[in-house]
Amino acid sequence: MLIDTHAHIYLNDFEGSDADILARAEKEGVRHIFMPNIDSSSVENMLRTESRYPNCHAMMGLHPCSVKEDYEKELSNVESWFAKRSFAAVGEIGIDLYWDKSFAEAQMKTFERQIALGRELGIPIVIHSREALDITIQTVGKWQDGNLKGVFHCFTGTLEQALQISDLGFYIGIGGVVTYKNAGLDKVIAGAGLDFAVLETDSPYLAPVPHRGKPNEPSYLRYIADKLSEITGRSVTEVEDITSSNAMRLFSGWFAVN
Repeated sequence: MLIDTHAHIYLNDFEGSDADILARAEKEGVRHIFMPNIDSSSVENMLRTESRYPNCHAMMGLHPCSVKEDYEKELSNVESWFAKRSFAAVGEIGIDLYWDKSFAEAQMKTFERQIALGRELGIPIVIHSREALDITIQTVGKWQDGNLKGVFHCFTGTLEQALQISDLGFYIGIGGVVTYKNAGLDKVIAGAGLDFAVLETDSPYLAPVPHRGKPNEPSYLRYIADKLSEITGRSVTEVEDITSSNAMRLFSGWFAVN
């Protein structure tokens, strides 16, 4: 069994082809797909996908790249959705200093407010940390009281950063970047192992080799598992078992009630 812990399969990129994409995922052994929200504009499509496919599970959160002048309104929308129903996680949340630093302060406020929400609800937080990994690690450390759990999505950091994340009781999300020749993530995984790793595609982004540069999809999780087997010397079955068990622990509350 494989579990894709992060895939935006509800986006318009997949419109009209979602059934085929999910059939391919099923064929490759992908049994569960967790979908992070972006902002108020993405909720309808995400929830429609969840209602059509029982193995697709919605999160709720405000993506840092959607933190603009109206972020308070967007945050209120997130909180109102949690008042209506349960979600698998608070996500995707965090800090992104790659595209635009002008809302950095608002991103931090938004991030911490959503961390507090995850801690209050007892559900995982799913963290985006582009060009901001040290800051997000420090922020999570400030809030960690033993009741906070989650994953640093699309991890591309150093071995030291990976171990800091593990010490916080968090997981690292490993995706297609691990298959890229010069990414260096293979060396990090070789040192860190798989004990706190989960798999993800971030579909439709960051497709693994041999599909790099093309739209990503959950069935490509197979290439990531194969690469981790090569790096760690474990069998593909072991990689599947370890990472799926980690994902089920991460989302244990969701699996318990669904």
